[in-house]
Amino acid sequence: MDNSLINRNWSFFRKVSFRFAFIYFILFFPPLDILASVPGVRWLSSSLYSPLRSAAYFFNDYLFHIKDELVPQGGSGDTSFGWALQFSIIVLAILGTIIWTFLDSKRKGYPKLYYILCLVVRYSLASIAFVYGILKVFALQMYFPNLSQLATPLGDYLPMRLSWMFIGYSPMYQIFSGVAEVLVALLLFWRRTALLGALLSVGVFANVAMLNLSYDIPVKIFSINLLIASLFLVWQERERLFAFFIQNKSAKPSSFYSPEFSKSWFKYIRIGLKVVFIVSAFGIATYNYYGYYKSFHSTATKVLDPIEPGYYHVELFVKNGDTIPENLADTLRWRDLVFDYNGAGSFGAVDEDFWMRYGRAYFDYRPDSTASVLEWRKSKYDSLPFITFEMELEPDGRMSLLGLKNQDSLRISLKKLPRHFQLAERQFHWLSESNR
Repeated sequence: MDNSLINRNWSFFRKVSFRFAFIYFILFFPPLDILASVPGVRWLSSSLYSPLRSAAYFFNDYLFHIKDELVPQGGSGDTSFGWALQFSIIVLAILGTIIWTFLDSKRKGYPKLYYILCLVVRYSLASIAFVYGILKVFALQMYFPNLSQLATPLGDYLPMRLSWMFIGYSPMYQIFSGVAEVLVALLLFWRRTALLGALLSVGVFANVAMLNLSYDIPVKIFSINLLIASLFLVWQERERLFAFFIQNKSAKPSSFYSPEFSKSWFKYIRIGLKVVFIVSAFGIATYNYYGYYKSFHSTATKVLDPIEPGYYHVELFVKNGDTIPENLADTLRWRDLVFDYNGAGSFGAVDEDFWMRYGRAYFDYRPDSTASVLEWRKSKYDSLPFITFEMELEPDGRMSLLGLKNQDSLRISLKKLPRHFQLAERQFHWLSESNR
């Protein structure tokens, strides 16, 4: 380790702030999570995570009172449990700092722990940035809007879905942002480029955090912490950056990420851990996402014969023998129906028997080989159909469906419309004579 760091007497504020930062980042970025792809490591990391979960419930019951019943994290990272966990980490870091300061008040400094903390934060950011980045490089995080989404009025969407489709519309932009995140990971991984990686990380995760805050994307807690961690790494090199960018002075080479340890075996351990990190954080993620990329693109535009994907108007809707006329104010009467590619579909109506999203009811359809039976499932993972229709196809694009939904008989007549969505054309013009 650099002698200047070992011999320097730290100020009281620096020691206290380091203790807080050490506890906070170790709790938020558990070191074992860096190697989570290694078999058995994820299980061990989850086991060590259990006491922190218990602490979140304990502090919520006796201190925070966010909600009586905490909602666990899942599709959203900003659930009531997510906030209880975030506040608990802050409380534990404060309590740990007080106890640490009381028990170790005579310590002059923590140069080796300081190096280890920056190493953990650096590798944690690198692994997270790479996973999110390689997902975007394969254009798998945000998808191009499907037919059901294109048929949904823009005003019905929530901000997050709008931002998701905005990015998913352009694979080029998504890949560009993914390359930036992958570059952050690669630069942070190598000691000589760690500062450049941290600076780029600030820009990348500041943009991500602002997107999450501006479009109500429920990853606010995580993205803000990634930005804080990036700023923490940049702060370690503040003197060199200030001298170079502000004072117009020569900046000395940094030796912070080039420690010299007396034990020769440490060199081999470090090399071994680097190899494991490359394989687990970079190699396995790339292999898995590439496999998913091939699978997704081989089925994304698959047509299930004889159903022709497109936008269908519901000309006739008969329920239990009663013909229900078209009425825009009637939310129960089916207005239109979309058969998308790869067995996905939706119809415009309110029907809680299906998965409802933005005013549309979604289903999964599967025609039989005789083109006379059409099965609808609530989800593509369901083994049994929810509705089985007798289907009749006509040459002019019309389709008749007759079936039983719960205890209600349905007879539906559909006509395929030449509905054209300009957004689906992926338009691009170098020459634009007017504002399109």
